[in-house]
Amino acid sequence: MGGFFGTISSKDCVNDLFYGTDYNSHLGTKRAGLVTFDEESGFHRSIHSLERQYFRSRFEDELDEFKGHAGLGIISDTDPQPIIVNSHLGRYAVVTVAKINNLRQVADELLKERMHFSEMSANNINQTELVALLINMGNSFVDGINKVYQKIEGSCSMLILTEDGIIAARDFLGRTPIVIGKKEGAMAVSSETTSFPNLDYKVLRDVGPGEIVRLRSTGLEVMQQAASHCQICSFLWVYYGFPSSDYEGINTEYVREKNGHIMGESDTDLDADLVCGIPDSGVGMALGYSEGRNIPYKRAVVKYTPTWPRSFTPGNQKRRDLVARMKLIPNPAILKGQRIVFCDDSIVRGTQLRDNVRTFFDNGAKEVHVRISCPPLVYGCPFIGFTTSKSDLELITRRIINDFEGDDSKNLERYATSDTPEYKRMVSEIARRLGLSSVKFAKIEDLIASIGLPKERVCTHCFDGSSYCHAKETIEK
Repeated sequence: MGGFFGTISSKDCVNDLFYGTDYNSHLGTKRAGLVTFDEESGFHRSIHSLERQYFRSRFEDELDEFKGHAGLGIISDTDPQPIIVNSHLGRYAVVTVAKINNLRQVADELLKERMHFSEMSANNINQTELVALLINMGNSFVDGINKVYQKIEGSCSMLILTEDGIIAARDFLGRTPIVIGKKEGAMAVSSETTSFPNLDYKVLRDVGPGEIVRLRSTGLEVMQQAASHCQICSFLWVYYGFPSSDYEGINTEYVREKNGHIMGESDTDLDADLVCGIPDSGVGMALGYSEGRNIPYKRAVVKYTPTWPRSFTPGNQKRRDLVARMKLIPNPAILKGQRIVFCDDSIVRGTQLRDNVRTFFDNGAKEVHVRISCPPLVYGCPFIGFTTSKSDLELITRRIINDFEGDDSKNLERYATSDTPEYKRMVSEIARRLGLSSVKFAKIEDLIASIGLPKERVCTHCFDGSSYCHAKETIEK
């Protein structure tokens, strides 16, 4: 996915920029970048890989090279950024959180118009540079940003550092969040409200879907009003979001606990001795499930945090699976002879969970039941890159559907609808393949109730195939 942070201040901004960006580190694992603007020395940029080191260790030694009262930081799951541009709109730097599905098509159109791409990464088009080229086609920043919304298929939120403040533009359907913070003499903008408290920023408000704002140290200017429709990604509350972060004013941990409580109250047929969350994003759900089902919560498995990074950091899938296994350490003293409910955020491929289940049984568990805080992932996400899957067939659900139907796209609506015979058969097969005593998934109605927004304001495409129209049709009207 990725996350960004920007700040503009009446004083030097580098420390706020560094630590504010770091608080977005859970959102991406490929590259990170910082850029500052100083009236005398101009723009200063640095980009580093995160595949072998963390953000702070990559940038800490060069912080003294940055200076200025305004800057942007990016934790990227895609290409090297920020991009620095000199155009008819002036000099600026841009960062994006985006997934552009028609990247090649738009790039070919731009090449036919005699534009060129210079920020190539592994011989691929840098999508942030493509966004910059589209912005440059506008008569103003607002006009150019709307050309981005019109041209791309997928999603794109961005921050633009100009010589006159920071422009923040949220994806036209609001699939990725942007929140504004304020303190005396400074403004900030971030993907995560978690970035704000320790830097003394107070949450001012969210940027609306399709809204464009300009931040100066003295305040906020609305350059384009928010669009009427919102489709914020439900997976932010399921998995991506840091527990202390709020999206649309709704706290991540609150949603996870409420979702778990609903499932615990309804799961009356299950007898178990204890509940445990798979760290990190399964813990909140497990706490809620424990309370709702009135079964004690115990740490039957713990995460070894000092040296093991997130499970999808390595580029190789086998190595990611190994890291995922190595970082979770079972506690035989708690597992032995127990009927255990493990709560987790989702099942994508199933490889990681299958290996964990085998470990739990090897360490003495009598029964291993799994409860998942979202519905089965039946559809690939065209809007946010929350997995490294190149094909829908990498999803365990689609492999099972393919085995059942001879076509992984057949009867998807039936398999995505809870309580249908197809759904029940698929879930039963997931349990069998992963070696589970049982597995249950949250119903989409319960997830939406936990979030507390109307269904039409939340994107649930990966669960039920629903999605709103592309922004381009709306803008053109």
